[in-house]
Amino acid sequence: MKNVGLLVWFTQLGISVAVPLIGAVGLSVWLYNRYDIGIWVILLGVAAGLYGAIDGFRGSLKAMRQMAEPTERKKQEEKEDEDGSVQKDCNS
Repeated sequence: MKNVGLLVWFTQLGISVAVPLIGAVGLSVWLYNRYDIGIWVILLGVAAGLYGAIDGFRGSLKAMRQMAEPTERKKQEEKEDEDGSVQKDCNS
């Protein structure tokens, strides 16, 4: 079941990177062909798409880290509990 959760996050990561890039480039190419605007509109679309892809990548990584933190805290608390119980046993 743990692997399914990872698969969902990797899928989300791919979508959050691909959709802004493809959408911005596709829109800019459509504007270029439809209104006969200069090539600068495609370059602007590529730049906007890359910015969106990078922002989506960072957002997905941040969400993954936040989901992983409770697990790390839990492990750390369990370790502290074990250390405390060992010290109590030694003191007895």
